[in-house]
Amino acid sequence: MTDQPSVAQLPLFPETLLPPKTPGKPPSLHTDWHHPLDLPACVSESPTILRCLELFGPLDWDGFPERNLQRNWGQPTLPYTALIAAELIKLNESLPSTQKLRRFLVEHPGFIWLLGFPLVPAPNHPLSFNALASLPTQRHINRLFRQLPNPLLQFLLADSVRLILTELAAQGVLPIECISLDTQHILAWVKENNPKAYVSHRYDKQKQPRGDSDCRLGCKRRHNQSRAEPTPTHNPVAAISAKVGEYYWGYGSGIVVTKIPHWGEFVLAELTQPLDQGDVSYFFPLMTQVEQRLGYQPRFGTFDAAFDAWYVYAYFDRENDPAGGFAAVPFSSKGGYTEHGRQFDPAGLPICAAGLAMPLKFTFTDRTTCLVEHERGK
Repeated sequence: MTDQPSVAQLPLFPETLLPPKTPGKPPSLHTDWHHPLDLPACVSESPTILRCLELFGPLDWDGFPERNLQRNWGQPTLPYTALIAAELIKLNESLPSTQKLRRFLVEHPGFIWLLGFPLVPAPNHPLSFNALASLPTQRHINRLFRQLPNPLLQFLLADSVRLILTELAAQGVLPIECISLDTQHILAWVKENNPKAYVSHRYDKQKQPRGDSDCRLGCKRRHNQSRAEPTPTHNPVAAISAKVGEYYWGYGSGIVVTKIPHWGEFVLAELTQPLDQGDVSYFFPLMTQVEQRLGYQPRFGTFDAAFDAWYVYAYFDRENDPAGGFAAVPFSSKGGYTEHGRQFDPAGLPICAAGLAMPLKFTFTDRTTCLVEHERGK
């Protein structure tokens, strides 16, 4: 049994010849969205296609940095816009796999013309092209999805933020002032992450998994303190066998979002790195994206305890701005600090654990213990 519909099951449309997209040019979805009367019947008569076109049509597809479609690969070059728009359809229609996406496109052949897939002529077919043969195989689509350049996706994300800001401004919504940042792990599809598979070097970071050459070994969750049970005095357990964290091969994805009352939550920036990178390493790259897309620096930020770092507070602390700003971050007892912070004497000198004032002996530039090069005192 096959899940692909036969040619007889495909919907019939009145036209006998369907004009192909202009060879060598990326499909102008933005132009098609602006000129619905010029669409063929297989597109204009499908409510599903028109609904999806209304979703991604406003994006700046005309300015999309498409790859060279004139290169001779031995077969027609597949535009990146067709792949990305197909992925947007897959997400919007909640299609769980590329196989389901491919079947969905065959059942709605107007998508194949609209997205700009190279058409395979079929003079005897009502649409004048073979919908099934015009699509790449499932394996080829998956491979192209994995090889999509990230700057192309960032271009569309930035343009979606532009459209959101334009609409909010037209509705009289106040500018975005508060953002939230968090990270999420992504497990690599390798046997080293399968607890049922025997792997002698599962946690050896020098042994790269054969199934993914880009993933890295990192800690998803660390339990280095246990308040429930005290340190045992009998029957000791070797430290090497103590479970203090969950380690996996994979990646970490960080996003910055903002919540607009009565409108919803919107993604402003995204960054994916190997899992061996710490959470705080996402802060500056993501905030740089946010500033570029908003055109200004947000005043408030909310983070989890992993971002309890001085430079996170310094980023939102505006001494010369009367409006002010701050970062809301739970306290983390890293580096031996207590919830009360440091104590100072009347002269402003820090007080040590013994209650004595510590005069400054000298200063030096710290380039190793922090992401940001800064001055410290001894």
